[in-house]
Amino acid sequence: MANLKRTARDDNWPNDEPSSQEPLVPLTQEEVQALKPRFAAVSPWRVVSVQAAVGGVVAVLLGAITQSVSVGVSALYGSAVVVVPAVLMARGMTSKLSSVSPGASAVSFMLWELIKIAVSVVLLAAAPILVQPLSWPALLVSLVVCMKVYWAALLWRGR
Repeated sequence: MANLKRTARDDNWPNDEPSSQEPLVPLTQEEVQALKPRFAAVSPWRVVSVQAAVGGVVAVLLGAITQSVSVGVSALYGSAVVVVPAVLMARGMTSKLSSVSPGASAVSFMLWELIKIAVSVVLLAAAPILVQPLSWPALLVSLVVCMKVYWAALLWRGR
């Protein structure tokens, strides 16, 4: 068993000193209303719609650059691998059932995340069957670009 003996070094926490700062004052109703827009959550539907738009743009660009319809279709399918499961999760997470209680929200999130992963795996496994001829690089490029839209959502939230 580990030695649990206290030493003098254990008592020297920097936050143990009495604070010389002013006490915290609760915000007024007007201050709260002024801060709400800065910390508003981004709608999952907005993120999904931007993912779909970005996926379409990537598919058109890759198709135009390579002058190949199959590359454009592969890229479009890659964006669908991200967007379709995201739509399912957004629908599940915005339902009334998922907001009944914090516990229900947590279980709902885990369930919909599991469904999202399963649908993504099934779509990726079906890609060689559904898209002929398939360009894996185009599919993967659009998939990665669409997934990175989540980072843009964090930037929107920061504004």
